[in-house]
Amino acid sequence: MTDAARFALLVEPHRRELQVHCYRMLANFEDAQDLTQETFLRAWHKRESFQGHAALRTWLYRIATNACLDFLDKRRPELPGTDLELPHLRPYPDPMLPEDPQDSAVARETIELAFIVAVQHLPPRQRAVFVLRDVLGWPASAAAGALELTVASVTSALQRARVTVREQLPGRRLDWRHPATHELSGDERGVVKAYIDAHERNDLDGLAALLRDDLRFAMLPDPGTVLRTAKDAVDGWVSGGLFERGHDDWRGIPTTVNRMPAAALYLRSPGDPAHRPFAIAALHVVDGKIAELTGFDVGGTPWPGLPPTL
Repeated sequence: MTDAARFALLVEPHRRELQVHCYRMLANFEDAQDLTQETFLRAWHKRESFQGHAALRTWLYRIATNACLDFLDKRRPELPGTDLELPHLRPYPDPMLPEDPQDSAVARETIELAFIVAVQHLPPRQRAVFVLRDVLGWPASAAAGALELTVASVTSALQRARVTVREQLPGRRLDWRHPATHELSGDERGVVKAYIDAHERNDLDGLAALLRDDLRFAMLPDPGTVLRTAKDAVDGWVSGGLFERGHDDWRGIPTTVNRMPAAALYLRSPGDPAHRPFAIAALHVVDGKIAELTGFDVGGTPWPGLPPTL
């Protein structure tokens, strides 16, 4: 067996958890995949420096964190003046999460979109400190070593990060430390089904009835489209022509992204024999209604776990 093959056997079992780590840093699944591969390339080139004093997993996380920081240094600045400020945000397909449902690294409350968005408001190094300390549970000394900071700097950065994350989380999410659960509730499953049914019936009133009055709605990758009430969302759908003809040919599949209930919507264009992916709607359900709806344009994009056509 070659050295490269032996190295791959060692690092490959860590791929999925490292992808999640990179996703928390970058908020984009495709970028997280690329940076995980970059992590393995850097690890291969630095393999002689691995002395075994730390666990291989810790060493890889250190490399991944710094690879993400380098990437963020080059990423174009966030767009000012928008509420969400995340034109690059993309959901994380649940089939690509680590398989162990008890893995604390992918606890539902730290992979949901509201948490991911809140974390992105942190400056990159503060973000890294927060993820290493409060999500992964690293001691301050380990985080300081990974980021080449002092323990005092890490402690100060963490305190500031916690304040920012709490300010950015929606009012219903002031504490991200609730017990993790990975199973959808009956309410969540029912709302997803009703959301899909409303599309397939071209029923705008039925869709509106699923929304809380204080809905928070965004459709990405268009920045600056965060709406704050159900009425605003419905008005936007009407002006955008949703169900205007009364016979749009929709189909939908219940799914999950970021360990959240979601609907994968497919639309058939006139003359096309197949329904093709149109959008994924990630839903946060509170008391049987949709409190947050984040839509992602996935037209023409293969999505893990979903068929390319219906």
